[in-house]
Amino acid sequence: MLRRKIDTYIRNYYAVSRNALLITGARQVGKTFSIREFGKSFKSFIEINFVEMPEAVEAFKKTMNSKDILLRLSALTNQSLIKGETLIFFDEVQLCPEIVTAIKFLVDEGSYRYILSGSLLGVILKDLRSEPVGYMGVKQMFPLDFEEFITAVGVQPQVIEALRKAWEGRAPVDDVLHAKMLELFRLYLVVGGMPAAVTQYLESNNLQEVMLIQRDIIHLYKRDIAQYDPGEKLHIEEIFNLIPSELNAQNKRFILKSLNEKARFSRYENSFLWLSNAGVALPVYNIEEPKPPLLLARSRNLFKLFQNDVGLLAAQYANGIQLRIILGDDSINMGSIYENAIAQELTAHGYTPYYYNNKKKGEIDFIIEQDGKVLPIEVKSGKEYQRHHGLVNVMNVPEYAIDQAIVFSHNNVQLDGRILYAPIYMVMFITKENGTPSIYKVDLSTIQ
Repeated sequence: MLRRKIDTYIRNYYAVSRNALLITGARQVGKTFSIREFGKSFKSFIEINFVEMPEAVEAFKKTMNSKDILLRLSALTNQSLIKGETLIFFDEVQLCPEIVTAIKFLVDEGSYRYILSGSLLGVILKDLRSEPVGYMGVKQMFPLDFEEFITAVGVQPQVIEALRKAWEGRAPVDDVLHAKMLELFRLYLVVGGMPAAVTQYLESNNLQEVMLIQRDIIHLYKRDIAQYDPGEKLHIEEIFNLIPSELNAQNKRFILKSLNEKARFSRYENSFLWLSNAGVALPVYNIEEPKPPLLLARSRNLFKLFQNDVGLLAAQYANGIQLRIILGDDSINMGSIYENAIAQELTAHGYTPYYYNNKKKGEIDFIIEQDGKVLPIEVKSGKEYQRHHGLVNVMNVPEYAIDQAIVFSHNNVQLDGRILYAPIYMVMFITKENGTPSIYKVDLSTIQ
């Protein structure tokens, strides 16, 4: 069984809150499985899937109150409703947004606990009549990150802890362990983090069978495009199909002329937003200056577009490339695949990654905000990992006040002034910590 970090999040959430929880995310990232596992901790677990039970969609339309909803719910299931000991799971709620609106009445009624899940929620639920603020938390779920992946393939917690200590202490990793972790990272580039693909790999070690599952997921995404946005589906699918080739271009920025020689961003903006809101693609926007808050410096129409899962990206390349990636074939341009993995990891850890590109200063692959400061990140797939003119130029600008940067590559840990050179697998340790509350009390004694 795959162990997911979100499992702990869900348990902790329900230990301290009486509210409902909505798990969002792209299709096939494991939402339903994790919720079912959590449901085993209740005496009674009721699942209403709005895809498999279209009659439930009709049943919950125009419901008036919690009593009415629970009455209709009891008619849809033969499971017992035990007060205080029942978890009710509404799945695929994008097909029944009314239940999301009504969840506040159910939480207020208080007899049972509720959890919801669905895909394409950023697209489907944007027109909710009444969003249940204060009654429902929202948590986005992603494919397995690298730490979850290596745990699944059998790396023991003490090994991960040893790597974490090397990261925190800026100390080199044992050479044998370092080589094995690089091999595992290259394996992750091919298998990715979609639970079905990871499970298939664990059961068979057959990369061809893994790729078949990945391509099925890609076809599923394309069916979603056709189903949920018929007016723009040709634009959306075309953009989705271009992601691998655009990432492989020299500057990796998505060029609208690849779609149409006369294409304008305003015409295609909704299509890009659809892919992002559906969780199918990860846009990384350009910033004009590396100064916090980065959101204010974001350029609306300059961005790189990454796949939501690096394994899906690899599956879109030519047959036979998977084993060559794992073996570290130097003839393969790994830059785009490495960058996709980093974008995916940072996003899964709660960051909004940006990139920087300036004609005079140069380019930086990723920039994030960490603890109120700007952290530049370079990704190097080749041997010349210490060549990064753009990074040096930006760090030499006093007004940016950048006190640290990270360069991820194949090489071991090395600290050179303000630049940390780290193995690419150590991106798993760039995480957001739950810091202490920020408390500030105004002193009014001088005006009283």
